[in-house]
Amino acid sequence: MGKVRVAGFAVSIDGFGAGPDQGLEHPLGKGGRELHNWFYPTKAFRSMIGQDGGTDDRFARAAMAGFGAYILGRNMFGPAGDNWGGPDWKGWWGDNPPYHAPTFILTHHPRAPIVMEGGTTFHFVTDGIDAALAQAKAAAGDRDVKIGGGVATVRQYLLAGAIDELHLVQSPIVLGRGEALFAGIDLPGLGYRVTEVVPTELATHIVLTR
Repeated sequence: MGKVRVAGFAVSIDGFGAGPDQGLEHPLGKGGRELHNWFYPTKAFRSMIGQDGGTDDRFARAAMAGFGAYILGRNMFGPAGDNWGGPDWKGWWGDNPPYHAPTFILTHHPRAPIVMEGGTTFHFVTDGIDAALAQAKAAAGDRDVKIGGGVATVRQYLLAGAIDELHLVQSPIVLGRGEALFAGIDLPGLGYRVTEVVPTELATHIVLTR
């Protein structure tokens, strides 16, 4: 049985995992795109968008490899609202999303599964985080399940004690407002401890293990 992991999840110095005012123009909230400045130059990111080159970053590689299934919050698939961004909306990533595995979307709005190019199928789960995790584990088999975000989704799985390993990327920016990742969460009380800290030029990588 694989692990349940959060990997490559970027947070600002003041603890926000997304900026304010998320929407079509700002999927990660205002200023949220800058959280991922560490990721954009890497081979992992460039190959994800069909480009060559880039830096060989082991954290970026680990954030994209070894997963047999993904769980995403509703806004990680599309803009908030009942219309899913319109009748033809199939996610932020176009026809070939970067997941290449079964991907389970937490939502209150039922929708039939969507089969995409490259091995990604989006499944829409309306009966909660436990159901989504059970389905993801069954789909992943011996591989890991990635809790891909957003902030509210990571918080729910943290509070449920379901995450085995949490790799955070602390980016050197301040957002001031947005979605706070750890507000009101007692990580030591939940059994998490810091097991690795690696500073780099563009960010500091922090791994917490339960």
